[in-house]
Amino acid sequence: METALYWIGRGIIGIASILPLKLVAWLGRRAGRLAWHLDRRHRNVALENLVAAFPEHSETETRELAREHFRRLGETYSCILKTGGMNAEDIGQILSFEGCDKLDKMFRENPDERVVIAIGHFGNFELFPWFRLGIPSSQNWVGTYRELRQPKMTELMLRLRAASGCQLFERTREGDRLREAMRQPALVLGLLADQHAGASGLRLPVFGRNASVTPAPAVMAKRYRCRLFHGGCFRTGLGRWKIEVTDEIPIRKNGKHRDTKAITRDIITAQEAAIRRDPANWFWVHNRWKNPPKPRESKP
Repeated sequence: METALYWIGRGIIGIASILPLKLVAWLGRRAGRLAWHLDRRHRNVALENLVAAFPEHSETETRELAREHFRRLGETYSCILKTGGMNAEDIGQILSFEGCDKLDKMFRENPDERVVIAIGHFGNFELFPWFRLGIPSSQNWVGTYRELRQPKMTELMLRLRAASGCQLFERTREGDRLREAMRQPALVLGLLADQHAGASGLRLPVFGRNASVTPAPAVMAKRYRCRLFHGGCFRTGLGRWKIEVTDEIPIRKNGKHRDTKAITRDIITAQEAAIRRDPANWFWVHNRWKNPPKPRESKP
C-alpha cells in the first residue's frame, strides 16, 4: 500500500510539474472548495477555531472566511507539488520578500551572526526554505521536519524540499546533528512555532485561549546566541506569495537573557498580528487549543 501511494504521489507531482503554476493554483482552489463540502471534521474544527478567535464576526462572515480558507488550503497544497520542483530562478518569479534586507545587512556586517526565524503555517509555508533568496549574504540554511509514518512518503516529502538547499534534520532523531549544524556561521534556522506542542509546551494564551506553545525558537536563540525574528508567508495573488520578516524580537534585556515565556509571548503577538492581517491565510484546521491531558490518578 505504501509503495502504491508513493508512486501515485510521484505521478501527481509529475503532472503538476508540467502544468502552469496558475492553472495548478486554480485547480487547487476548486479542490479546496470540494473539500469544504466533503470534509466535515476539519470543516467543524476550522469553524470552531474561527468563532473563538473572531467572536465579532457574524455567522455568515465566519462561514465565508472558512470557505475561503479551504480554497486557500487547496491552492497551497496543489502549488507545493509544483513549487517543490522549481529552481531558484523560477521561485524568484513567484516569491517576493519584505524585511529581509535588515538580515542581509546584518550578515554582511558580521558573517558570524546566527538567526532563528519563528515561522508558521502561513500561505505556501513550504516556500520558507527559499528565504535565502531574500538574504543572499547568509550561507547556511537549517530547518527541521517530522518524518511520516511511511518512509517512502517521507522520502517524497524531502524530495519536494531538496531544491532549496536547506539542511533538514528530523526533530526527534537528529538532535545531535542539528546541534552540530548550529555551529555554522551566517546561519538561519527556521522553526515552526504555531502548532500544538503537547505536554512539553508552555501554556500561554493565543487569541485569548490557553494553548500549548513550543518554546523552541526562544530556547534555541538563547542557547546558540542567535538573533530572533518572526516570519510569515502571505498570498499576494493566484500562485504568488511574499515572505515578510518582522522587527527583531530581543532575547536579552539589561545584559541578561529574557525569560523564555516572555520571548515566546512576543512570538505569539507577532503570529496573531500576521493572522489578523489575512485570517484565511493561516492553518485553522489544526486544533492548537487542545486541553492538557488529565493527570493520572495514583493508585492507593
